[in-house]
Amino acid sequence: MISDLVKNISPFYVMDILEEANRLEASGKEVFHFEVGEPDFSTPAEICAAAVKSIDDGFTKYSSSLGIEKLRNAIADDYKRTYGVQVSHERVIITIGSSPALLMSMLTILDPGDEIIITDPYYACYPQIISVARGVSKKVAIHEEDGYQIDIKLLKKSINSKTKAILVNSPSNPTGTLLEKETMQKVCDLGQLIISDEIYHGLVYGKKENTILEFTDNAIVVSGFSKLYSMTGWRLGYMIVPPNLVRYVQKLQQNLFISANPFVQMAGVEALEKIKIKSGDIAKLFNERRVAMLEALKSIGFEFSYEPMGAFYIFVNSSRFSKDSYKFAFDILENTGVAVTPGIDFSERGNDYLRFSYATSIDSIKSGIEKLGKYLS
Repeated sequence: MISDLVKNISPFYVMDILEEANRLEASGKEVFHFEVGEPDFSTPAEICAAAVKSIDDGFTKYSSSLGIEKLRNAIADDYKRTYGVQVSHERVIITIGSSPALLMSMLTILDPGDEIIITDPYYACYPQIISVARGVSKKVAIHEEDGYQIDIKLLKKSINSKTKAILVNSPSNPTGTLLEKETMQKVCDLGQLIISDEIYHGLVYGKKENTILEFTDNAIVVSGFSKLYSMTGWRLGYMIVPPNLVRYVQKLQQNLFISANPFVQMAGVEALEKIKIKSGDIAKLFNERRVAMLEALKSIGFEFSYEPMGAFYIFVNSSRFSKDSYKFAFDILENTGVAVTPGIDFSERGNDYLRFSYATSIDSIKSGIEKLGKYLS
């Protein structure tokens, strides 16, 4: 009755933690949420107002399967303004969040048994999405002592006749690493199709992020509005694809999702045209939280050989306390009310790690880590 595909998909373990944390919170226990990558502030009022106005104006029917042209143009303009790259709006496809964009990317290029190279540790859902598209995840290890940068020689050795693309994520989940510009160029020089997950762009501290389109047109960019604009529940994303793939992705969209919600798309226009200019203030806020989380973790005995410079995560070696990250995360939650993500979500090597999200207030960070420190001691 149940397909082998579904039987073999791994759980998204952070959701197990979140659901238990919510249960404890509902019972009256104080919970500190360092598990999910979701900003704690509300979607900006201007974005909400734009969506309401669009509903009032009748934007409640199907849009083009490619997306509303006004939003596609706004995204193309944003890439020109932010990165200096010229992107035709015809290459932009609006999706119901970035996960469907990743799925359609894989479905477009993979035949059964084809490989996608991913770095390890990786965003938890990458291997599952690749499996659903009948592909195989080829994992290339990256290491904390190297700042989680890609070893180009090792990457090159991993390419074979089954390789269809290299998937990169900068800034990354779970490590918060920003790929160096030179590294991105070398990855592109290998001549493979690149899938670049750019969902955390705009959340970078002390450096500047680069889009893969600065180095090659042989790439699929996947991004969205969830993180920078605190629009996780709106489910609005997009892809920028090579011209020869547009029609193929469009056919998938028509059959699988039809189109993204039109009034949500209009809210996306407002985000890019009005809120993006304030994104520096948002990055400044998260940087303050990043510094607070790093200092707090160091104060209770955690050590780092790298410093995360993007997104809102810190990947922490916790092996001195436990080598079973899933059990350890639940122990911490039940004994302290501190919710963290087990490292096993992000790598088979991840049992020595926990991921801490600092997408919450500095007061919560200080109080939660203090409670954790007392428990660990």
